[in-house]
Formats: sequence, C-alpha cells, structure tokens
Amino acid sequence: MKYLVFLFWLCIAITTFYLLNKGKRKNDMIKVQRVKIDSLQKAVDSLHAENYPCQIELSRYQRAYEILLERNPDAASEYGDIISNETE
Repeated sequence: MKYLVFLFWLCIAITTFYLLNKGKRKNDMIKVQRVKIDSLQKAVDSLHAENYPCQIELSRYQRAYEILLERNPDAASEYGDIISNETE
C-alpha cells in the first residue's frame, strides 16, 4: 500500500513538473516570436519610408501627364508612346 501511495505522489510530481516546464517553454517561444514580429515590423516601416518619396514622385509625373493630355493631346500621345515603347 505504501508503494502505491509513493507511486501516486511520484506521478503527481512528475506531471506537475512537466506541465510547469511546458508552460515555461511556451512563454519562451512567444518571446522569440514577438522579437521576430518586431524585427519584421521595423523592416516594413523602413521599406515604406524608402518607397514613400518614389510614390510622391510617381504621382507628380502622373498628374503632369494628365495636365499635358488636357493642354496638348498630341504631345501627350507622343510622350505615352515614348514611355511605352522606347524606355524598356
């Protein structure tokens, strides 16, 4: 009978240790994932910051083309042909 009680408490202790250790590993994994997410967010922010001036410049060129199309359709057509055919 003493051996059964001892075995029971030993199983309880091992199970408790396992569950506590499992939770600790899960927390460590969450911390690593947060670090990865933070580094990816910084990379995205950096790429967005680099791309923003290019987007502004592209918008200005598109607006200039629209104005040219209104003022001088023939020149705008020639400009469109140059962009699409001669600048590859």
